[in-house]
Amino acid sequence: QVQLVESGGGSVQTGGSLRLSCAASGYTYSSFYISMGWFRQAPGKEREGVAAIDCDGNTNYADSVKGRFTISHDRAKNTLYLQMSSLKPEDTALYYCAARTGCSSRLRTTDFRYWGQGTQVTVSS
Repeated sequence: QVQLVESGGGSVQTGGSLRLSCAASGYTYSSFYISMGWFRQAPGKEREGVAAIDCDGNTNYADSVKGRFTISHDRAKNTLYLQMSSLKPEDTALYYCAARTGCSSRLRTTDFRYWGQGTQVTVSS
């Protein structure tokens, strides 16, 4: 049973930074064949893709976070990270870690099979 556990959320002011982590466990196959992503959902809005990283380390970002967020994946530790800088109030949301088999950095929620419970990020003005 694959488990994803997010951490690192919190409350910051506009312009601040946070680093989210996602610890993965329970894979029955090599983590090399896993692609991962971060998604977020604000109240009253649909879940949207933030960033994804594929098996080869290729990354993909939503336009709204390009230049501000950085996704990385430490395969040795089975841990995914999202470094968030220059945070804005519109970044406020519940952030989810997700994983899928295969190599793709496509940011589509339906591609991802495994999901964490989420960690809250709140940015105040």
